[in-house]
Amino acid sequence: MPSFRFPHPLVLLVGFILLAVALSYVLPAGRFERREDAVTKREVVVPGSYHRVPATPVSPLDALTAIPRGLQDAADVIFLVFLAGGAFTVVDLTGALRRGVDWLLEKLSGREALVIPVVALLFATMGALENMQEEIVPLVPVLLVLMRRMRYPVIVAAAVSIGAAAVGAAFSPMNPFQVGIAQKLAGLPLLSGLGFRLVFLALALLIWIGGTLRYALRHRETAPLAVDDAQLEAEHSAQAGGHRHGLVLLLLLVTFVVFAYGVLQLSWDFGQMAALFFALGVAAGLVGGLGLTGTAEGFIAGFKDIAFSGMLIGFARAIFVVLEQGQIVDTIVNGLSAPLAELPVAASALGMLGVHTALHLPVPSVSGQAVLTMPILTPLSDLLGLSRQVTVLAYQYGAGLCEIITPTNGALMAIVAACGVRFDQWWKFVFPLYLLLLALAVVAILVGIAVGV
Repeated sequence: MPSFRFPHPLVLLVGFILLAVALSYVLPAGRFERREDAVTKREVVVPGSYHRVPATPVSPLDALTAIPRGLQDAADVIFLVFLAGGAFTVVDLTGALRRGVDWLLEKLSGREALVIPVVALLFATMGALENMQEEIVPLVPVLLVLMRRMRYPVIVAAAVSIGAAAVGAAFSPMNPFQVGIAQKLAGLPLLSGLGFRLVFLALALLIWIGGTLRYALRHRETAPLAVDDAQLEAEHSAQAGGHRHGLVLLLLLVTFVVFAYGVLQLSWDFGQMAALFFALGVAAGLVGGLGLTGTAEGFIAGFKDIAFSGMLIGFARAIFVVLEQGQIVDTIVNGLSAPLAELPVAASALGMLGVHTALHLPVPSVSGQAVLTMPILTPLSDLLGLSRQVTVLAYQYGAGLCEIITPTNGALMAIVAACGVRFDQWWKFVFPLYLLLLALAVVAILVGIAVGV
């Protein structure tokens, strides 16, 4: 009997698009009224305003055109992935990355395992501060070089980056795109519940980093890495490059500093990030001795390598495009949230956690999910006598933790694919950790109710 093989990521996403098309024929179309929220300046739903609207089932032609529409909607992210991916290929061709990784491993000789918690904490911090996700895709080549040099499985590169960032974001006390928006919509002060969230953030990172480190050490290769001709050539170039490599690595460091400042202080969008990485690639190629032609060829090679990852982001976005065309997103939200009113307080809070978990498959944007659900669930929590802070926690943990498992998260799909890992391999690695984190979320919600956060 042939063993089951998990579908190719592109097949999986097309399957979800077809499922969304089928649901547009089965579920009744409906809409909530919307208004602009005075605090967040975003459109939010009006509680109790759900009503049926004429059905708009998605035709086969509309389903096909949803794919290019999804690519268009995600264009700014995709262009960031292409330009940054090209830039890092140029940096890699100079030999500077391998030189830098070798230097790091030399300094950490016998203590290589420290790299995993340090890198994971860095990405978790960025996740907690600004919901870092798509911005990680271009950094995958650097992480792959690092993991291969340490003989760790390549899946660890995804775990310490997108995994750590998502966990940091899910338990963050200050992530503006998750807890920040949700607290504003719930009428709570920003950073309220800071100490409570920090305690559970530390516990969550302990679970995630501990699980990742355990996996990495158990699956570390014992045989020396095979070195092909291209690697030998790159290493000879690295030995000969000397000061050029130092300058390229300095450029890389400066880029990361400017990137962090731009995102956190200047509210940069994806276009500005893409421009920064393009400038990095050009400067690194010229400083690293590749010349104009070599730099251009490096970008082209990077575009080829990253194309699949970029396309996955657009295909994932197409699922939501279909659901919106069929006008069934609000129907799903209304159908899932309505039964919560009949439950006791603790059960309703855990029910909200389940609702947000289920909703994150059709609504893959955490900020979009907050805008869609918080105006409905906040009045409901008041009627039930449930703390609004706990209502925000249920949203934060339910939607945020789904970021590490749902195939409709384009960034996750892209990063896992860029690491050369099948999605079923990722699920096998991540699911036990996800269940532990979900159990921690349940404990946090119950403790929050008990202490009255």
